Amino acid sequence: MNPNRLDDLSRRDFLSRTARTCFGLTIGGSMARLFDSTAFAADPAVLKAGGGKAKHVIYLYMSGGMTHIDTFDPKPDAPADVRGPVTAIKTKADGILLGHCLPQLARHADKIALIRSLNTTQGAHEQGKYLMHTGYAPRGTVSHPSSGAWVAKLAGRINQDLPPFVLVGGGNRHPGGGFFEPPFAPLPIGDPELGLQNVARRPNTTDAAFQRQLDLRRELDHDFDTKFHKGQKAVRAYDDVYDAAVAMMKSKDLEAFDLSKEPEDGRAAYGSDRFGQGVLLARRLVERGVRFIEVEYGGFDWHADNFEQMEDKIPVLDQALSALLSDLATRGLLESTLVVVATEFGRSPKITPNAGRNHYPKAFSCLLAGGGIRGGQAYGATDKTASTVTENPVGAHDFNATIAFAMGLPHDLPVMSPAKRPFKMGGLDGKPITAIFG
Repeated sequence: MNPNRLDDLSRRDFLSRTARTCFGLTIGGSMARLFDSTAFAADPAVLKAGGGKAKHVIYLYMSGGMTHIDTFDPKPDAPADVRGPVTAIKTKADGILLGHCLPQLARHADKIALIRSLNTTQGAHEQGKYLMHTGYAPRGTVSHPSSGAWVAKLAGRINQDLPPFVLVGGGNRHPGGGFFEPPFAPLPIGDPELGLQNVARRPNTTDAAFQRQLDLRRELDHDFDTKFHKGQKAVRAYDDVYDAAVAMMKSKDLEAFDLSKEPEDGRAAYGSDRFGQGVLLARRLVERGVRFIEVEYGGFDWHADNFEQMEDKIPVLDQALSALLSDLATRGLLESTLVVVATEFGRSPKITPNAGRNHYPKAFSCLLAGGGIRGGQAYGATDKTASTVTENPVGAHDFNATIAFAMGLPHDLPVMSPAKRPFKMGGLDGKPITAIFG
């Protein structure tokens, strides 16, 4: 056997055992990509492109295709077989109507911009979700980075002890860091009430023993790093993950993941649902300098009983989003935090015989607030039945370019994939919606 290969395997085995016994961690799932040479890309320059004022993003993703006509783009004059039992309600912003399940958000309409002219070619959940997150249609030859990974890579860390990208409640189909290095992939949090698991030393591991293992690891690494694999991205990224894990274990900011530290009235304001508590966690992480937090809220695929399910599901979003906007504004964080509410497509305006709405990529809506966004406006428009975009069409690539613009990041900066092909945060030709910034 090649001795270099033996050293490689021995080192990996040692690091894996150290992580399990010393950190309380296991290497698996997305972490397995640390050993995949296709996972790494060139480092771009960190550039500022001007634009918005955001330093952070809280991205609330409605998985399953949230109905636009019943929420952000109601049509009170549409026929009954399109409108259904939904009532359009007035809001704090003149001329802006919302569906009746969003009464709390209506009081914050002066803070939000509704994008009512989104459209996509992807009518299946997995493909649509991928496109909205990356600005690219899925391909078998490349895994594109999500907008959170782009922000983490181009904007860099604010808090050096915490990861720049956290994903709360996300499914396995999330594109994550794509072809970027592992440090830019999201840190997954399954249940926000459980917080970040396995970050404490084992009780029987003393400070001295812990430090001895770290020192031993560095000693074993020395020849491997300097003689056999000097300068390789895979080696550097692997080391960076371990160093980041140790820094996070020692950080006082770990308490941000512990929702029990939040006053009871603060927790109650967001709602007892897991999604609401995830939104609260996102706010706490923004306060500690995390760049990008995505919270996923699933279950919007209403092919039947659309209106019954809407009455249960939308109020949870209404409460959590409204509490977030109020909280950020009160704490002076709204101007520096871009709040995003997105989904993969809308639902068919024509109601089905079983009171449902089917997939509808031709027209749908999303929401932006904070981060330099001018509130109290709707950008783009659909026709009288919310079936067709009639004004200012917006694609997923434009939406991602707008997030970049809000962060002051270059949406059109090419970054090379492992196959030496250029990709951009704004997709191939995305253009930011600059008109919504005030």
